[in-house]
Amino acid sequence: MEEILKFELSNEFRERFQHAVDEKDEGFIKETLEGVNPADISALLHEFDTEDSKYVIDLLPSETRAEIINDLDEDIRERFLKVFQPNEITEIVNHLDSDDAVDILNELPIKEREEVIASLDNEEKEANILDLLRYEEDVAGGLMAKELIKANVNWSVVQCIEEIRRQAENVQKLYSVYVVDDNDRLLGRVSLKRIILAGDKTQIADIYEPELISVETYMSEEEVAQVMRKYDLEAVPVVNMQGKLLGRITIDDVVDVITEQAEEERQIMSGISGDVEEDDSVWMLTKARLPWLVIGVVGGFISAMLIGVFEDELLRITAIAFFIPLIQATGGNVGIQSSSIVVQSLANPSAFSDSLAKRLVKVFMVAALNGAVLAVLVYGGNVISGGSQNLAVVVSIALFGVVLIASFMGTITPLILNKFGFNPALASGPFITTTNDLLGLAIYFYTVHLML
Repeated sequence: MEEILKFELSNEFRERFQHAVDEKDEGFIKETLEGVNPADISALLHEFDTEDSKYVIDLLPSETRAEIINDLDEDIRERFLKVFQPNEITEIVNHLDSDDAVDILNELPIKEREEVIASLDNEEKEANILDLLRYEEDVAGGLMAKELIKANVNWSVVQCIEEIRRQAENVQKLYSVYVVDDNDRLLGRVSLKRIILAGDKTQIADIYEPELISVETYMSEEEVAQVMRKYDLEAVPVVNMQGKLLGRITIDDVVDVITEQAEEERQIMSGISGDVEEDDSVWMLTKARLPWLVIGVVGGFISAMLIGVFEDELLRITAIAFFIPLIQATGGNVGIQSSSIVVQSLANPSAFSDSLAKRLVKVFMVAALNGAVLAVLVYGGNVISGGSQNLAVVVSIALFGVVLIASFMGTITPLILNKFGFNPALASGPFITTTNDLLGLAIYFYTVHLML
């Protein structure tokens, strides 16, 4: 087995490697990268421009080249593939599983994609790729790989072992053997342990496990990720509406999905629309950030107008202005806390089985307790600092009301967004903060208007 070397990317090494690339020092480059994990080489090539990266990749074995291209981020890979000729991409595709090959082909112009498919040297791989291209990228059919090992339920263990040997080169990760009937309908699975321990004359029908979790081709990638996470699966078979086994999805594909979901929700919660990276263009980064910043500015204008409505109260009791930041900050924080908990619960439907009424009652109780504690703290702080007791009572009551309303808004907003098919993470960002700022100001000034 080839030894995988530990790799550390330092500024000194990068400069030495860049010098080797500039001088076209093939010996140093090959010797340095020999035995290095392709993922580490991908990280190294992120530091170089496209032409230099292409030069380095061309010096490596074809299988390593394929793994490096496959490890690149989608947007970087799409730009990078433009410097490759169709025959070079064909060689890369020949060394990849069908699902990874389709990901790359979907990033190519149609004409170039057809050229690559027509040049494949394996008819079975070509058929698998054409089959996968029919599916959308974000469903189980688009995630699955066609490479798997299946055994007929009527086979003996010896026949099954022969099939494993026959497919060993095509299937890189073997978790279990799927069992099918004469019509390729999925019946269950048999573990490698049972196959090894069984006698030669043992029938697969006697040792396979009929209980098996599977997913349908039309199931969304989010649902697939939930299934694999819930049942702790390393791989899950994919079937069509008739139960026919079509492929399998492995854990590495699902990790990519979960990572993408987490990044998308993090960006939405931060007020960034669209999938952007730090190295994107100035225009792309501006376009992604500006919409929610504009919404924040509009919210600020509305807040200013709302304060203007209560100008008389401000002129009469100027001290109430001192507590505006307190009210707004508390409302925003409470709203984000509540919405974040709900968004997390929605990601795990089994944890959200309580009725809406029961959920809201629990939210009200938590909010009332938090609001009471905060109100007492604010009242005590006002009294200790020598402020007006009447104003202290008003601020405390207003703060209690703000906590209740902000908790309610933080809970109900992501539920409504999810109900209408929007990403509930929208409720954990600037949207809920701006909304609760406005509601908090309204509650505060209306309480002042009624009680002072």
